[in-house]
Amino acid sequence: MSKIGKKPIKIVTNTKIEVDQNCNQIKIEGKHGSLSKTFLKIVSFKIESNELIVSLNESTKFGRSYYGLVRNLIQNMVTGVSTQFSKSLIAEGVGYKFQVDNGFLILNIGFTHPIKLEIPKELAVKLVSSTKILITGISKEYVGLYASKIRAFRPPEPYKGKGIMYENEIIRRKAGKTGR
Repeated sequence: MSKIGKKPIKIVTNTKIEVDQNCNQIKIEGKHGSLSKTFLKIVSFKIESNELIVSLNESTKFGRSYYGLVRNLIQNMVTGVSTQFSKSLIAEGVGYKFQVDNGFLILNIGFTHPIKLEIPKELAVKLVSSTKILITGISKEYVGLYASKIRAFRPPEPYKGKGIMYENEIIRRKAGKTGR
């Protein structure tokens, strides 16, 4: 059995959890919004004294690994609707900057043209400065995917450190070629 799966999930105040046992679906509502997810019948759920307990129905190798995954996914859903997730990106380089305009994020990152990305309705993008943005949302998955999609346009390079990077990301720098 998974050590992670055995831990009960504490239900935060102002958070409401609905469990549909027929289709194994969980719906979580909080002050920032609501999330729902359907899981396989390998696991089952029950609510006891302000805690959600995930239990395993099939003790197969896949079932045991899925058990811990489901518990963590539900924990992230509870955390997301009560206190949102956020990621911060920094554009490092000459002329690199971000702009937010009418639901679009515009990246000027050294290409011949600016890149326009639509901001998903589940997320909020805040321009902290012209070289720093803050992506917030209730789904940890969507926040991480959108941040990595932006970073993939110009990942940081190890020689000059230019590119788009996460706020606390450490780039291992390399020495350039040495002349004779």
